[in-house]
Amino acid sequence: MRSPLAESERDRLIAAMLPDVPFDGWSRPALRAAAARIGIEPAEAVALFPCGAIDLVAGFSRWADRQVLDRLATAELDDLRTPERIALALRLRFDILSPWREAVRRGLSVLALPLNAPLAARLLYETVDGMWYAVGDEATDFSFYTKRATLAGLVAAATLYWLDDRSEGFANTHAFIERRLADIGRLTDLRRGFEEALDRLPNPFRLLRPTR
Repeated sequence: MRSPLAESERDRLIAAMLPDVPFDGWSRPALRAAAARIGIEPAEAVALFPCGAIDLVAGFSRWADRQVLDRLATAELDDLRTPERIALALRLRFDILSPWREAVRRGLSVLALPLNAPLAARLLYETVDGMWYAVGDEATDFSFYTKRATLAGLVAAATLYWLDDRSEGFANTHAFIERRLADIGRLTDLRRGFEEALDRLPNPFRLLRPTR
């Protein structure tokens, strides 16, 4: 069921469930209890998440994505470089999720099951794709894919780091993200320099350059 109203109801249910997930997991009993608290019929709530835990975890990921995109839409991005915009997007995501780390952990345990690997990949793609668009990326060439693949690796690694981060304000996680972004920037500069060097070679050698 895909409609603005259905998505709104799913978001309400996910938000209402979050305090119970550390104890009851991403389960139908937790869903029914949340529905009762916010005045939604339990049968209607179950119909919004027909596949149970995997639908609930997907709903949670998309709820977090929408929260991040809403905040980025009102953020001052004009004076920020692209790495700074990405760092901000990640910081916002972890700020939003910080009260619900156990819910994130429970969700990852569901997605770690081999049967759910395609869903895990799809949700991660949705997260990074939304972030790139939100920070103003308009790439349509091969870099469209490389940017998303690179950010997917960073989001996955940073999430695992963040889950065990006990530093104040998740300062260690933010420093980890900054280091990884710096590493990515150096690799990007190296690739750009290589391409510029190819452009200076005699024409016959340009045939070796991959088409994009």
